[in-house]
Amino acid sequence: MPESAVAVSEHPPRSAASEFTPLLRTVKDRGLLDRRQGWYAFTIAVNALALGGVVTGVALVGHSWWVLLLAPVLAVLCARTAFIGHDAGHAQITGSRPTGRVIGLLHANLLLGMSYGWWNDKHNRHHANPNHVDKDPDVKADVLVFTSEQTADRTGFRRRLTRHQAWLFFPLTLLEGVALKIHGFQGLRRQPPRERRVEAFLMIAHLAAYATLLLSSMSLGTALAFAALHHAFFGLHLGLAFAPNHKGMAMPDPEGEGWGHLRRQVLTSRNVRGGILTDWFLGGLNYQIEHHLFPSMPRPHLKLAQPLVRAHCRELGIPYTETTLVDSYRQALRHMHEVGEPLRVE
Repeated sequence: MPESAVAVSEHPPRSAASEFTPLLRTVKDRGLLDRRQGWYAFTIAVNALALGGVVTGVALVGHSWWVLLLAPVLAVLCARTAFIGHDAGHAQITGSRPTGRVIGLLHANLLLGMSYGWWNDKHNRHHANPNHVDKDPDVKADVLVFTSEQTADRTGFRRRLTRHQAWLFFPLTLLEGVALKIHGFQGLRRQPPRERRVEAFLMIAHLAAYATLLLSSMSLGTALAFAALHHAFFGLHLGLAFAPNHKGMAMPDPEGEGWGHLRRQVLTSRNVRGGILTDWFLGGLNYQIEHHLFPSMPRPHLKLAQPLVRAHCRELGIPYTETTLVDSYRQALRHMHEVGEPLRVE
């Protein structure tokens, strides 16, 4: 936990409403919560055309091992697709819930083969209580652990994994692309029957189309190699985008710190400093503080809101964490290394 976050938690905050309301009013007055449907329409169209181009390329050169060079390209485009689905889930694209759901289903279930409903439910719970060990599903003890208390019950293989989890973090992300599909199918049983049928149909359609494309364009060996590379790079890309955001930041006391919305979101989040390339590569998630404070804010407005949020935090004496991409990985991995320390000194 960063020292700055610890220092803040030692002082009673002002009224939660009085801290956040002035910032919210300023952001609204600047029109930063207004939707950018034209921007998203262009982004969705360009992404769809690029995906179509890669699929055409796979069909044309699938007979050659050179087709494997298209696997990382497809992985990057799939990450763009995931970012669009993410924005749809936060109602950034449209104020119509049915329309937003259609966009999410097309991008998540049909194009990626993962469950939009499962992911959106999980992600919204994360946003409501980021880094809260009892309420945030992203820091629940699973393959990785994020607090020293979570190491107590680790036994067998998972205990050995936790000892070296910092070194294994990025290699494990290579499996994330497949894991998202598996978790999506598992999550279908918790959905209402009608939604379950729609999501299952689209996910199965994705798998059928994906398998048909590969097996009709290339040999079985090449198809397996392509699928492995594609999903590995896709998982790695998502891991590179999500790792900087909260790992190693403040984790609220399970009994409750009494933080309001502003402190809960700012103290648990980390921004990544960069330019246009960073914004593109991380899908706008490098403005993690602004995104958590205003989840429905369109992606192109996050950068515009940053100076307002930073100045507001400075006025209240609330630490605003921003670092480089490389340093964000260093901080996240250092935290996971420290969590596993007790198991390495037994």
